[in-house]
Amino acid sequence: MRREGQTLRRYVHIATGNYNPTSSSTYTDLGIFTADEAIGEDATEFFNYLTAYSKQKDYRKLLVSPVNLREKLTSLIERETAHAKAGRPARITAKLNRLADANIIESLYEASQAGVSIDLIIRGICMLRPGVPGLSDNIRVRSIVGRFLEHSRVIYFANDGNEEIYIGSADWMFRNLSNRVEVVCPIDDPKLRAYLKDEVLQTYLRDNVNARELSPEGLYKPVVPASGEAPFDSQTYFEGAEVLG
Repeated sequence: MRREGQTLRRYVHIATGNYNPTSSSTYTDLGIFTADEAIGEDATEFFNYLTAYSKQKDYRKLLVSPVNLREKLTSLIERETAHAKAGRPARITAKLNRLADANIIESLYEASQAGVSIDLIIRGICMLRPGVPGLSDNIRVRSIVGRFLEHSRVIYFANDGNEEIYIGSADWMFRNLSNRVEVVCPIDDPKLRAYLKDEVLQTYLRDNVNARELSPEGLYKPVVPASGEAPFDSQTYFEGAEVLG
């Protein structure tokens, strides 16, 4: 926070990782640096919450656990379910480290059964079973394991054309949503939303070198390039890609 003319302005950096010089050389992460007024006010109240000077129960834009993150995530999944039932475009794409929260998994199963197309990029533990007839037909799960440790969390909701994208620190586990303090931030800038959707998430979904797909039986199988398809390594691609600023 600094004074600029006659006003105070807040600057906030929100990332999917931490400020660790060792892990930052081997982890993949994302961050946003913003002067958005509402996010700045939320961040101030969030730090007051951490120091026990506030019992904040609601935020303008940030999703914070254990305050409102679980409730908001569930409502976003249920909204996609409602869109699908009404015949409107509905899709969820999420890149996370782990998926193990029973209530979130149940909501994803219900969304799949309603017709929501769901792609999950889960590096580690995944307790959801994709592709089970009548349960998770519309869910696909893949894991990317390569030279770098995948650590970024990105969540996309199609929302009948009014797309929403979030980044943050939280995995979809009980401890992250109910016991830990985590922050998830909406990305409002159209250019940044397009970058995360079309450049980041779609690149990981194209990977046929580092990717493993989870079968309905719970086994991971290497992704095999289709006939005539060139090998595509998402991590190598990002090493040479221009960073969006």
